[in-house]
Amino acid sequence: MSGTVSVLAAPDAPWHLSGSATPRWYAAYSCVHHEKRILRQLTERHIDGFVPLYHSVRRWKDRRKELDLVLFPGYVFVRIPLQERLRVLQVPGVVSFVNFNGLPTPLPEGEVEALRKAFAQGIFAEPHPYLKTGRRVLIRNGPFTGVEGVLLRKKDSYRFVLSIEMIMRSVAIEMDATDVEALL
Repeated sequence: MSGTVSVLAAPDAPWHLSGSATPRWYAAYSCVHHEKRILRQLTERHIDGFVPLYHSVRRWKDRRKELDLVLFPGYVFVRIPLQERLRVLQVPGVVSFVNFNGLPTPLPEGEVEALRKAFAQGIFAEPHPYLKTGRRVLIRNGPFTGVEGVLLRKKDSYRFVLSIEMIMRSVAIEMDATDVEALL
């Protein structure tokens, strides 16, 4: 599309309906293992879609195979004006949109575009369990293997807070997020 269409919304219209003619990125829930097929069908229908893939090597006893796997199983990203959501929901395998109060919630534009650019440049990525700051985690690698603590984030790095309850003191340790595992 060339140009941007804007729609004036009534003053009492919800935030997600204002500018509903402007294409935004949305996450659609999909049947797992159908993401690539859904993306092909979206492309055939001239709907802008995105499914990030990562390269993985799987080894079996008798062979080795290189696979392109979906980074976020069960999700397909689509860029549409909100009023065109039915076109996406009509694609076989699309279940619904990630929503808030029953309406699709737009994703931060910069995050999806950054993902697209990074994957277009061939970055290395692989899935990692979602870690939320403030959550209790277990260190899996390094000199603190097996120690539990709380995950913090400071600027662009992760910090692990190790608390020694007997003396009521804590220490913050910088470490790679791949070295910790979330506790239930």
